[in-house]
Order: sequence, then C-alpha cells, then structure tokens
Amino acid sequence: MAMTVQLDVVSAEEKIFSGLVESVQVTGSEGELGILPFHAPLLTTLKPGMVRIVKQFGEEHLVYVAGGVIEVQPDAITVLADVAVRGEDLDEQAALDAQKQAEEAMQHASADFNYAEAAAQLAEAIAQLRIIQKMRKK
Repeated sequence: MAMTVQLDVVSAEEKIFSGLVESVQVTGSEGELGILPFHAPLLTTLKPGMVRIVKQFGEEHLVYVAGGVIEVQPDAITVLADVAVRGEDLDEQAALDAQKQAEEAMQHASADFNYAEAAAQLAEAIAQLRIIQKMRKK
C-alpha cells in the first residue's frame, strides 16, 4: 500500500477536497511543486493554476485555484484558495470569453487601463482552459 498524506483544499465558499492522497502538484509563487508524504514543512503563495491530486490507487483529480496559499507539514497539506473549482465544474465558454475580453482590453488600452488586472484575468482564463484540455485527454 502506498504512503499517503491528508490533503484539504478549501475555498472561501466551500471545502473542495478532503482525503488521503499519494501526491499533490501545484504552481507556487516560485514554480512547480510536487509534494509527497513526509515532505519538509513549507508555506508559499499559489499562482492561478491547477492542483493535481493523486489519491490512493492512482485516481487523479484536478482542481483550479485562482491563487491562495499552501501549507505543507509532514503529515498534512492544506490549500487555502481565493477561488477553487473542481476541474469537472469549469465552464469552458466562460473561460474563453474571459480570455478574449482580457486580450481585447490589453490591445485597446487607455490611459486609466490597469494592465496588471487584465494580465491576471488572462492568466486565470488560460489556467482554466489548460485544466479543461487536460481533463479531455483523460
């Protein structure tokens, strides 16, 4: 039997996932992180992107997070996300619309345009679309 660690993924609205996992992959502020049971303690912010969860016996789940923090302890992992959505609940058309809107806003920028906000919206839309594409391949 594979070693496991307790994982909790929580958003402001609800608990998205709670259970034993073999591994977790996330995009931290400094890059990609792969976390296994008994990982060294860690606390870092998350970029918009995918949380790849591998449960016992290799069952994989994907969750989109729009930022937040991850706390890793040797016996527990906690993801506190600003926004978290199960991969199967993502809306592809909404993500495509958000991507298009952000790209158009960046092309037609005015003097009071907030480039950082548009870039963040674009990154979130692209992250959602990547998860949707990955789920189609499964």
